[in-house]
Amino acid sequence: MTATMTIDCPALADAPSHDEKSWHAVNWRKANRNVRRLQARIVKAVQSGKRHKARSLQRLLSRSYSGRLLAVKRVTENKGKNTPGVDGEIWDTPKKKAKAVTRLRQWYFKAKPLKRRYIPKSNGKRRPLGIPCMIDRAYQALHLLALEPIAETTGDPNSYGFRKRRSAADAMTQIFTILARKTSPQWILEGDIKACFDELCHRWLETNIPTHKRSLRQWLKAGYIEKEAFYETETGSPQGGIISPVVANLALDGLETLLRKTFPSRRGHKINLVRYADDFVITGVTREVLEEQVMPLVQAFLRERGLTLSPEKTSITHISEGFDFLGQNVRKYKGKLLIKPSTKSQKALLTKVRTIIKTEGCSLSAYGLIKRLNPVIRGWANYHRHACSKQTFQYIDHEIHWALWRWAKRRHSKKSNAWIQQRYFCNPEFSRNGFHTYTVNDKGERVPYRLFHAARLPIRRHVKVRSNANPFDPQWELYYEERQYSQSHIDFWDKPWFKHLWIRERGLCPVCGELITKISGWHNHHIHWRVYGGNDELDNRILLHPNCHRQVHHPDYNGPQLRPSGGV
Repeated sequence: MTATMTIDCPALADAPSHDEKSWHAVNWRKANRNVRRLQARIVKAVQSGKRHKARSLQRLLSRSYSGRLLAVKRVTENKGKNTPGVDGEIWDTPKKKAKAVTRLRQWYFKAKPLKRRYIPKSNGKRRPLGIPCMIDRAYQALHLLALEPIAETTGDPNSYGFRKRRSAADAMTQIFTILARKTSPQWILEGDIKACFDELCHRWLETNIPTHKRSLRQWLKAGYIEKEAFYETETGSPQGGIISPVVANLALDGLETLLRKTFPSRRGHKINLVRYADDFVITGVTREVLEEQVMPLVQAFLRERGLTLSPEKTSITHISEGFDFLGQNVRKYKGKLLIKPSTKSQKALLTKVRTIIKTEGCSLSAYGLIKRLNPVIRGWANYHRHACSKQTFQYIDHEIHWALWRWAKRRHSKKSNAWIQQRYFCNPEFSRNGFHTYTVNDKGERVPYRLFHAARLPIRRHVKVRSNANPFDPQWELYYEERQYSQSHIDFWDKPWFKHLWIRERGLCPVCGELITKISGWHNHHIHWRVYGGNDELDNRILLHPNCHRQVHHPDYNGPQLRPSGGV
């Protein structure tokens, strides 16, 4: 396993090494295609029960040139790309990225300790994060390419956290499906695992996680550095590692299968599990069944992996009392199930908005304040738009309105209420007045710029992903293509021109062929450059990923030629 391979992948055996060409000249479409083909073969091998073949394909993928390229690309384009580890190294230039691809061929490596950082939690405590070095992140991303197809193939059907093409909205829709009927179970066990990432048993992980054992042991035993002191890690998978969420999911997978086997549907216990990462809910027909039979079974399952349930966050409630899950409240009112934004989530949003207005608003103009608040309000509203949220949205808008009114009164203490109302809250161009100001667009025209209103966002019921759908299985390719197009990422875009371009390109980047989302980001590329006389019309514009945009503008670019029609 530690020997250096001279040929990475048969499909790329004749490809030139990265030393012979620039990072911006890489054919990302070809790299994605080769990795996807190997991932599909891994899925087929696992489904056929050929574990040895799956391991061989994993080894082939983790040693391939395409895999190394995508691993480096991932760690240099995510949000933590500018956060160094204990060695202080970041890969911020094409030369460093190209050199990193070669470093990933050195299979005998020793993982460096993690850099310990803390982030605040909602309960006032702090969550420890372990920040790996760039080279360790790249190794993890490389092995994740080979591990994720197995995790998706063997994962629980109703596990939705940290999984490709699944979201919290899918989990909430599944809960609604289970609890909405009159004959649905009435009792719910709310479970939360205590310090899940920090308490996972290393011995169990090394025995059961289907990846390179020595590499996994290196990451688990790397230790961390805090205040210039080194601490060993005897348990847990570090939060902050790229591969950690998939490892945690693999550790918790099998609970749903165990419950179904122990409590078959014919017995009438109505046991159902919905899990999102380390939070889960289990339904039951009576409280006694959950307390005396389900709870001991779950505790024994977790104990084998070194985990325990959190006493503070684990409880059994009746559906008429309701419970909070993933920031939303689930409760039956006179026999009708409603899912609404939880009170805690509303308070968290309003606290954040008021803090921004009071602290940052002192130095910001009205335009700057709106620009700062709009992403916060829009992101929260988009998350809750699939629930019964219209009344809550109106309440949120009302509270934000008066917070901004107080800001305007402080800003213009000598002006009358009528003057403030006319300047910031009245505009004949709007069908409904709201906080706004004016700015100048690209054409030099003075246009209004307004605060986002949550109540204007239409409520759209979410269509849940099929429980057995696998994004790495070619049999589900057509399903996911239709879903990603119809499910509407375009609902999240507030610019008509972006919606037009996104639909025209079917949401795919013409350079690499991957989906354009808010997570990946996008750039607006002019096919005929404006410095050479290109216009700003939609026929001359196309959406690209940020890295693909930089690649197109690089002198060494030799990828597909873009056409004004939106194709290649």
